[in-house]
Amino acid sequence: MRTISDMSTVALTVTDGMLYFELAMAYEVFGADLSGVVDPWYDVAVCGSGAVRVGRFRLEPDCGLDQLARVDTVIVPALADVDEDPPADLVDAVRTAHEAGARVVSLCTGAFVLAAAGLLDGRRATTHWAHTEALAARYPRVEVDPDVLYVDNGSVLTSAGKAAAMDLCLHLVRFDHGSAIANTVARRLVVPPHRAGGQAQFVTTPVPAQDNHPLAELFPWVIERLDHPLTVEDLARRANMSSRNLGRHFRSVTGTAPLQWLLTQRIRRAQELLETTDDSVDAIAAAAGMGTATTLRRHFNRTVGVPPDTYRRTFRS
Repeated sequence: MRTISDMSTVALTVTDGMLYFELAMAYEVFGADLSGVVDPWYDVAVCGSGAVRVGRFRLEPDCGLDQLARVDTVIVPALADVDEDPPADLVDAVRTAHEAGARVVSLCTGAFVLAAAGLLDGRRATTHWAHTEALAARYPRVEVDPDVLYVDNGSVLTSAGKAAAMDLCLHLVRFDHGSAIANTVARRLVVPPHRAGGQAQFVTTPVPAQDNHPLAELFPWVIERLDHPLTVEDLARRANMSSRNLGRHFRSVTGTAPLQWLLTQRIRRAQELLETTDDSVDAIAAAAGMGTATTLRRHFNRTVGVPPDTYRRTFRS
């Protein structure tokens, strides 16, 4: 195993059960030979306790986890199983590296390693949207933000899932070498150098799947009438209960208030129409019950993170 120098070094950590997509993505960004574009580029090594299984592949690390304390940047790719505690030797090595001054970065569910090391306590962080609730529940001192592509806390950075790992890697290049170099790297990889918005663009918000709750008949009735003006009183009357009782049931079933749930369904309808039709924003606003294009744009931008037109360009089939 080789020893890492004290140059501009990046260590990619590996352990059994890591996902190869984020690992390969990070290696493609930092491990490529770009000496013709910028010099010095990064000196990259893969660090682990020994031979590991990454997906279906067997990988032999360049060096041990003890070398993490000697590098500038430590990158922790995604873990496949977030229900189990991350390996203790990896957690200890990442904590030690941060204490030694390293910048520590997690990709996707690699955030669980940083959280276990205590590096996210009192900090804002993110991970794949499907695991944000689990991260928040297991590590209550972490301020989990489910709506962003990545979070930069200076010495500790976290990304959302999958392709968001590329967004964070390019952000690091941009910080270290400037926008021009980051744009060159993005062009080489045929990806956008910067994406607007956040994870909310990629999260579907269906109605609850179970059909044995008091609102089971109300939900489809509302979905069929999203183009109508609906109030809490309308929903309560349809559900044959008081507005206060309706609110209690909504919080129990959906975790939110009736009007917030209704707004979410209207936004989701607007997303579907933007993806599948050529209708104008005005027409989509009317079909989603948002009234005017101005109202739709305001709520859509606040909820999804990008304007309707940008969303359509990104997701149009």
